[in-house]
Amino acid sequence: MAASLPSDLRPMLESGLAALGLDAGHAPKLLDYLALLVRWNATYNLTAIRDPREMVVKHLLDALAMHRFVDPLAESAGALADLGTGAGLPGIPLAIVKPGLKVTLVESAGKKARFMRQAIRELGLADVRVAESRIEALDEPGAYAAITARALATIPRILELGGHLLAGDGVLLAMKGVHPADELAQLPPGWRLRASHALDVPGLGAERHLVVVGREGMPAA
Repeated sequence: MAASLPSDLRPMLESGLAALGLDAGHAPKLLDYLALLVRWNATYNLTAIRDPREMVVKHLLDALAMHRFVDPLAESAGALADLGTGAGLPGIPLAIVKPGLKVTLVESAGKKARFMRQAIRELGLADVRVAESRIEALDEPGAYAAITARALATIPRILELGGHLLAGDGVLLAMKGVHPADELAQLPPGWRLRASHALDVPGLGAERHLVVVGREGMPAA
């Protein structure tokens, strides 16, 4: 499948994976996902990014920069809900590099949900499922050890929409650009900042942060 992509993408991706501390052996399946995305994007406009090289950095490596923070979930068979995932980012790349990670891709747009179901089938991602639903309408209270969101909304809004999905000790892993001090100052009652981590995305000359938010009374990350 990945044969339709430019030949220089694999070494580019492998270099990025190595910089993130990930096994370059994940590159073929990640490129299969990217090839499928490029093909569907031509018809269904799933993402505004069209250049496959730009997709490697801004989709794959950007999504994977947070990989070490889902290790506890993968090791404990905990579940992650990826809210407003679009074409499956970051959920699908994370599931590829973290076998055993249980991921629910939450997306209300039908064409994006159809794409993700096809990707799950073709990539053989047995622990990934699609929930074609608005976030606030997903009736799975307390089912997830973590939720994540990438370029979806402010942190208070994400909690408003999806906080009900978290178990009592669950956390929001919010992917942000610059450190979102203003958003964190407006956290809803009962929630607090547990940790903030600067992320380095190979090939991306922009700030990235992962912000961890949990309920009051739970231990710091």
